[in-house]
Amino acid sequence: MTGHLMPSALDSTLAALRVEPKRWLVTGVAGFIGSNLLETLLRHDQQVVGLDNFATGHRHNLQLVEKLVTPAQWARFALIEGDIRDLSQCQAACAGVDYVLHQAALGSVPRSINDPVTTNAVNVDGFLNMLVAARDAGVKRFVYAASSSTYGDHPGLPKVEDLIGKPLSPYAVTKYVNELYAEVFARSYGVAAIGLRYFNVFGPRQDPEGAYAAVIPKWAAAILKGEIVYINGDGDTSRDFCFVANAVQANLLAATAPAEAANQVYNVAVGDQTTLNELYALLAARLAVHQPALAPPPPPVNREFRAGDVRHSLADISKARRLLGYAPTHRIGDGLDAAARWYVNGA
Repeated sequence: MTGHLMPSALDSTLAALRVEPKRWLVTGVAGFIGSNLLETLLRHDQQVVGLDNFATGHRHNLQLVEKLVTPAQWARFALIEGDIRDLSQCQAACAGVDYVLHQAALGSVPRSINDPVTTNAVNVDGFLNMLVAARDAGVKRFVYAASSSTYGDHPGLPKVEDLIGKPLSPYAVTKYVNELYAEVFARSYGVAAIGLRYFNVFGPRQDPEGAYAAVIPKWAAAILKGEIVYINGDGDTSRDFCFVANAVQANLLAATAPAEAANQVYNVAVGDQTTLNELYALLAARLAVHQPALAPPPPPVNREFRAGDVRHSLADISKARRLLGYAPTHRIGDGLDAAARWYVNGA
């Protein structure tokens, strides 16, 4: 990972892992966050099993990770090409694993509105399969990608973990069901689980293509091609954008946190609020640094608000700071600096 010095809690965690390496399972390992987790774990000499069906992940993400680690580190990685909707494949992946970092899911609010059945099959049925497999394998900790969409229509800002509203999309329903299942498995079977409610994670290896691409890589690709950028709504919609290094940190801390931190959910964000209009200006300025010949991009074009979106999102990260030792290293500007290099150079 590029970026700033790691905070002390993560430093000590990684130092302990290098003394006594563990075996990790990363689901969705060929995806954006999954491949960043893989890179960090291999750089610290961990054994990693990856599970992916390549529905949304990409083989080139794994090839890029291979180039960034040593041959000896890469040899510690084993890929299982499989689907979390298949319980037997989940069980094979969990065998002998200490920690599960479950990232596999079908993201995107619009995708879930267009195809709620597949979203539910992957995000609910697949999640349940992973919990069963982790329970049966006796893993030490099950860390899973939860979502800020769980806050739904609750108007309060900043978002605090124990105050949620009604879900606004099928995707949000599935991510809330994940939390409920994790809680039930903790009570019924003793599975130690931690949910990480991601807030708009961005960074290297995030796919800019397709109808459901996230806003930052999609806008970056459009600006670099000289194409129009479309903003859903008036541009005053705000988000708490979180660079991927912060999400990686949260996963590793959650996996190794003391027992009293388990069986809870945590916001993973920065605690900053950025409007879409502000984001466009920040991103365009940083891309211009790397491509000085790039003409000033045309002004963005506003269009209708997107169904299922919340108006404003801002996280309270005090719980993660207190119980996990989470200390984000990248605010929006730092993250865009690092991400812009990726969008321009692709590596």
